[in-house]
Amino acid sequence: MAIERLARTALAVGAAAIALAASWAAAGGVPPTNPSAAEAIYSASPERLLQIRTIVASTGRQSSIGSGFLADPDGLVITNYHVVSQVALEPKTYRLEFVGADGSRGNLTLLAIDLPNDLAVVRLEKHGAPYFAFDERAKAGALPKGERLFSMGNPLDLGFTINEGTYNGLVEHSYGERMHFTGALNPGMSGGPTVTAAGLVVGINVAKRLGGDLVSFLVPARFAVALLDQVRAQEAAAPQDFRADIARQLTGWQAGLYASLSDEGFRSTALGPYEVPEPALPWFECWARTNDGVRPKPRASVNSTTCSGNTGLFVASDLTIGAIQVTHSHVSTADLNQFQFASFLTQMSQSRVVVIGASFRKWYTPERCHEDFMAAAAATAGHPPLRVVWCAQAYREFNDLYDVALTAVTEDHGKEALVSRLGLRAVEYDKAVALSQRFLENVRTSK
Repeated sequence: MAIERLARTALAVGAAAIALAASWAAAGGVPPTNPSAAEAIYSASPERLLQIRTIVASTGRQSSIGSGFLADPDGLVITNYHVVSQVALEPKTYRLEFVGADGSRGNLTLLAIDLPNDLAVVRLEKHGAPYFAFDERAKAGALPKGERLFSMGNPLDLGFTINEGTYNGLVEHSYGERMHFTGALNPGMSGGPTVTAAGLVVGINVAKRLGGDLVSFLVPARFAVALLDQVRAQEAAAPQDFRADIARQLTGWQAGLYASLSDEGFRSTALGPYEVPEPALPWFECWARTNDGVRPKPRASVNSTTCSGNTGLFVASDLTIGAIQVTHSHVSTADLNQFQFASFLTQMSQSRVVVIGASFRKWYTPERCHEDFMAAAAATAGHPPLRVVWCAQAYREFNDLYDVALTAVTEDHGKEALVSRLGLRAVEYDKAVALSQRFLENVRTSK
């Protein structure tokens, strides 16, 4: 087994270093330092590590690069979906090649993808090759925090490297499961392995946190193991239409996401004289902001809360979907008259991000909006009258999936109001309508 070969290599290096140190001591010299774990791991890895290149078929030039590693003696290679996404989406335009850390080269065939976990399996024509084995503790989700780990890949096309860090558990406030790794991951390392000191894979390099130092993320090894098992079980099947597979996986993923949101619903939180709905799920983070400290002093005071779910899903380089966001702003004024305040609220409620350009037209149909008023009936005391704008745009590639933006403005005071927004990306139409209704029903007055 690969782990046995790697263990033997590490032991042999260690034994040779001890013997060499003893001979230097006997001769009265200064012994060299013992080789590090990183040195032992890396020396055994070149035949197992790959740089994966996406090639524009018509030019023969690379369009993007990533990393990967052999995970099977028959040439099965693990990498990230985002490394091979161009080939999955446009197989007539792009193809895959690899360059091994040992200097080998060749073509790759895409076999399977796991969109939610950003994984893919590709094959190279190589049999009986050395490969990385997976750590049993990682497969069982039992890796201890603080364990020293080593990530490998080809960052920025500079050559294959190995970086040391520690495992810090699973990322909190995340819908998808990711491991927090305090090592340096840089572009080009995506899809490479992160291993223990024994050389066993615990995770797959996937991303780093922008604006932070040594805050990196790994896909847990057990998802890669599951995808490999799927490929082995379906090896005789005909090549897939990966666009159809992407649509199928995306539909299933969003169904689970919005079922969770629907099941948990919204919790009520006070904001000024209102009770506002916020998602009652652990993978949402809520932050507040105010303009009270702005100078010169604004004529309207705005205190806001924003709750965002860490739910983004990479589909293509110009399309990341799945974001959910809730924003509430309590707006009040002592200086503006009712007409001026109404104008201020209108501008504020219409300040939406407009996406334009080729990518927008490529993925979306034109946005359509509907505006209406919801009057408070006597039987529903506590629900303020609302002016509501509901906008939706459909995905061209994915049937019955929409991006939805809901904006509601209270109409109960002349100098005080609540502006609430709900943003849903890649949601089925009926689910969007139902969630929007629940959201509006939870906008209340508290006094």
